[in-house]
Amino acid sequence: MTCTLILMRHAKSDWNHEDLSDHDRPLNPRGRDGSTAMGNWLRARGHVPDAALVSSAARTTETFQRLGFDVPVQFTTDLYLKSSDVMIGVLRKATAPTVLLVGHNPGIGDMAWRLCATQPAHPRYADYPTCATLVVRFNVDSWTKVGGHSGQPLDFAVPGDVM
Repeated sequence: MTCTLILMRHAKSDWNHEDLSDHDRPLNPRGRDGSTAMGNWLRARGHVPDAALVSSAARTTETFQRLGFDVPVQFTTDLYLKSSDVMIGVLRKATAPTVLLVGHNPGIGDMAWRLCATQPAHPRYADYPTCATLVVRFNVDSWTKVGGHSGQPLDFAVPGDVM
């Protein structure tokens, strides 16, 4: 058995709401379009999650909703602006074979680097921009067994690649 992770940074957020907290910032029009495009790309490539773990922030919640996946989802503050160590700890509690995790940088980008045995040859992988999405497979039967540098990257894209 294998476990597959779809690791996504939230789409482009809107900075034009000075009255909102960071947690409450929504997506901007480019972010809305980008997240929809990434959902379509994932489906076209056969990467469909069985469950999702999503930061409770407005921009991550909206990113997930615009992907268009009808799967069980857990919205949690445990993924809001957290380190990769904390996010990996949340992932290790998952039970579904394919999990979508939507969060924030710098934790998401660091998590991608820490989990992959080799890094995808993509010019944007190092900076993990908004809505960057990595699909990585682990040759384990449980998320509790996922270790550092053990995942094999299957796909990586950013919205500019698929729009």
